[in-house]
Formats: sequence, C-alpha cells, structure tokens
Amino acid sequence: MSQNVASSPATGADATEPDSATTVGELERRLEAAQLGGGEARIKRQHDAGKLTARERIDLLLDPGSFVELDALVTHRCQDFGMSAQQIPGDGVVSGYGSVDGRLVYVFAQDFTVFGGSLSETNAQKICKVMDLAVENGAPLIGLNDSGGARIQEGVASLAGYTDIFLRNTLASGVIPQISAIMGPCAGGAVYSPAITDFIFMVEGTSYMFVTGPDVIKTVTHEEVTKEALGGASTHSATSGVAHFTCPNDAGCLLSVRELLSYLPSNNLDDPPLGNSDDDPNRADESLNDLVPADPNKPYDIKKLIRGVVDDGGFLEVQPDYAKNIVVGFARLANQSVGIVANQPNYLAGVLDINASLKGARFVRFCDAFNIPLITFEDVPGFLPGTQQELGGIIKHGAKLLFAFAEATVPKLTVITRKAYGGAYCVMASKHLRTDANFAFPTAEIAVMGPEGAVNVLYRRELAAAQDDDEMATIRAEKVAAYRARFSNPYIAAERGFVDAIIEPQHTRKHLIRALRQLGSKRQSSPPKKHGNIPL
Repeated sequence: MSQNVASSPATGADATEPDSATTVGELERRLEAAQLGGGEARIKRQHDAGKLTARERIDLLLDPGSFVELDALVTHRCQDFGMSAQQIPGDGVVSGYGSVDGRLVYVFAQDFTVFGGSLSETNAQKICKVMDLAVENGAPLIGLNDSGGARIQEGVASLAGYTDIFLRNTLASGVIPQISAIMGPCAGGAVYSPAITDFIFMVEGTSYMFVTGPDVIKTVTHEEVTKEALGGASTHSATSGVAHFTCPNDAGCLLSVRELLSYLPSNNLDDPPLGNSDDDPNRADESLNDLVPADPNKPYDIKKLIRGVVDDGGFLEVQPDYAKNIVVGFARLANQSVGIVANQPNYLAGVLDINASLKGARFVRFCDAFNIPLITFEDVPGFLPGTQQELGGIIKHGAKLLFAFAEATVPKLTVITRKAYGGAYCVMASKHLRTDANFAFPTAEIAVMGPEGAVNVLYRRELAAAQDDDEMATIRAEKVAAYRARFSNPYIAAERGFVDAIIEPQHTRKHLIRALRQLGSKRQSSPPKKHGNIPL
C-alpha cells in the first residue's frame, strides 16, 4: 500500500490568498501520512510477524513524550521504475531525538512497512543527520534496524548512502556510544554499520544478519542453509560472536538497550551516571572464603564472586553465550559503573583461546574509550594448546587482549583468585601492564606454569630414571608438592611488589572500592601518536 501525498500547484484564488485552515489541514494530512507509514495493511503484517512498527519501538525505547522527530516529511527523489508515483513521507526511516532516563539520545528506526525499510539516498541523509547531531551534542546514537537492504531502484545512490553512514560510524567510534538493535532483516552491505557500532542486540526468531543470503550461497557454493542457521540471533550470539545481546521480543530488546545505557556515559568526555544503591561499601561476604576449591583442578563459577562483590549483585553480562571461558560485563561498585573481565573456571578451566581473546579485547577497549574502570578477576591456566588454535592465529589474537589491557589508561584493578600461569598471567592485567592495584587471594598460584608441567620439565631425568611406574608416580608427587609449596602461591609475587596486597576473599568488595576511590583523579597518557597498530 502506498500513498501519494504530492500536492498539485495552487490555482485561482488559492494561489494568492491561501486559506489558513486549508494550509493547516494540508500539514496535518502530510503528518498523518507520515505516521501511517506503509499503511494499515502493512502495519498489520508487521504485527502478525511478531514485530512492532518503527514508531512503536521508539515509543518503548524513549522516555514517554520525549521524542522529537526530524525530517518527517522527507520523500525520495527517484523517478525510475514508477517510483515517482510512490511518495511516502519519511521515506522508510523515523529519526530524531529524545531521552532515556532523562539523558539525551539520538535514534533512527527503519520502517519495514515503507519499501521494506530499504535504504535510499534521502533515507540515508536522514540517518546521517542524526548521527552528526549525536556527535556534535555528545549523546549516544541508537539504530533500530529492520530493512531489506539497499533500494535497488536507486542503484549507486543507495550504496553511497550506506558508505556515508559507515564513515560516520567510524568517526563517531570512541566518541559517543553507538548501539544497534537488529529487529528484522539486516543483509548485504547493511550489516557493516552495526558491525562498527559498540553493541549489537538481536531479537530471537525475527532478526537475522548476513553478508550473503541462503539463495546466493546455494547458487555459489551449493550449500543449503536457512536464514536462522546462517544469521539468526542464536548463531550470532553463540557461534560468530557478532551479537552481544539476544532478546525474546522487540519490547525486551528495547528495555535491554535502556538498561545498557544506564551503565554508559553520554560521550568520551563524560563519566558514566551514578547508581543509587545503598549497598554497604564495607560489606563482607563470608561465602566467598569458600568459593575457590582446595583442589586446584576443581572448577567453580566466577560469576558467584562477581555478584558477591558488586552493588546488590547486579551484573549485566555481555556476550554470555560466546567464548564462555571469559566473562565480561557491566556492574557498579559504590554506585560507580565498572567493566568486569573474568576468566571462567567453569568452562574450559578459564583458559584463553582465540574467541575469548577477541571478546575480552573488544570489551576492554570500549571501557577504556568511555572512562569506565576495569576490574579483572583472574584464574587462568594459560592459552589453549592445539593445532587448531595455532593455525587459527592464537598468537595475534591473544596479542589483541594484551594490547588492549596495556593500552588502557582508565583505573585498572586485578584480583588473582587462583591460577595465573605463564603468558596468560602477563596478559590478564598484570602489574606490568600499568595496572593500578593488584590483589591476590591466599589461594593464588602465580608461576610460569602449573606444578605438574613444571615438574615434567625440571625433573625430567629423575623421572626417566625411575625403576617402574610406581616409583615415577612417587617422585612426581613429591616434586609436585615441593614445587607447589615453593612457587604456586602469591607470596613471591607479593615480595617483589607485583601484587600490592594479599586479601581475604570476603573483603574483596571493600578493597576494590577503596582502590577505586583513590584512583578517582587518575591521569595517565601514552606517547603522542596518531593511533596504535593493534595486531588485527
């Protein structure tokens, strides 16, 4: 359904003396057409598919009554393929500004009821306008994506529009938070704008992202795959790592965007908003004393430590289904927003691999760009061995996490709970990477490698000279116990100043909050340069 709202030239008396009521009526008619978008039938189809309209999404996202629309009457300029007869005000995207929890944000929402939400030249100009305003006014930008891609009728003009958006995404990166919510199709070149933004939300069952769709893949490679398997929310949240959050429906997605914004500053010159918790900064949690098992090979859930330490146990985990051996997310300590990075002993023993390194590095760099202090909980036995990891580039990918922590100048605090072995100890915000305060539990094991591996290297000859397997087992057990007592503890590191304090687990919250407070005026810079060359 399309509506032609183009008006014919005024004639007769109207040409010289327009009636005010008629003029107002014309404005109302055009605005009503913009509100209606593609029409009632297409709105119904949108609802039947389990999706909200662009305007309904904006209403849920923003504070009630705060939305101010821009360019509501913009129409496309395409004259080919009968498009001149299809002029719908707004041209497939609703854009403007409003507030979330009283703070200014800019937003655009693609309207799938109008030309499938496809991107036209004027459509892109509307998006670019709010992007420019967001940067100029230092406010977050939120894109609600639901589009069939480039508007084919406009050819290269549509592609130019996409590129104009990509450039602005790049220039705004690290200046204002950029959030993309994928709430329908997002395919082809359209996927690269969300990919440049800081966080991507996807809606289960109704959204998907891919560069080339199932039909093209079948033609080129003869593979058969569904849209959901290729680019659905579960695929991108658990396998590819493209999505950071998944939500069951549109409403849940928009509420989650609001929650994320509550932890973020409006721009890179501001501090994040303060929380309003009355959780005691000196609160102790005795259960944490028993969290780390006596058996060094027994797993435990690092999230219990995180929730036991932060304000009111509140933790917004980012990418919870991807690279589960590392945990990242946002929380608050004494009402101050912090970024959490933690090895997860419950999954692959908390080892670092390619995916965990990528996940951690991206999160660390975001927090550093937006003045969010970093809290690292470390229990890492090393990097994952194997030909798949080596051939996949674990060297360069692991170096990304190292680079990110070393580069970060925000306050950085580290707590070593148990294992801190080899290069992984160095990477996980060690004192040597300009980390401000490093703590360790009494259960910490800081060494080049674990006792078993170290004994195999240091006592190879003694083990080889054993008369039988029993004697070898006895020798190994004795040497492992001696090595563990001598090296697998936090005291040598503390003697050298690599650990600032060895603390009781129950008092972790108190120590972290005290350290954060004394770092409140921290100023640290890096050598002058255009930018570093992270090992991509």
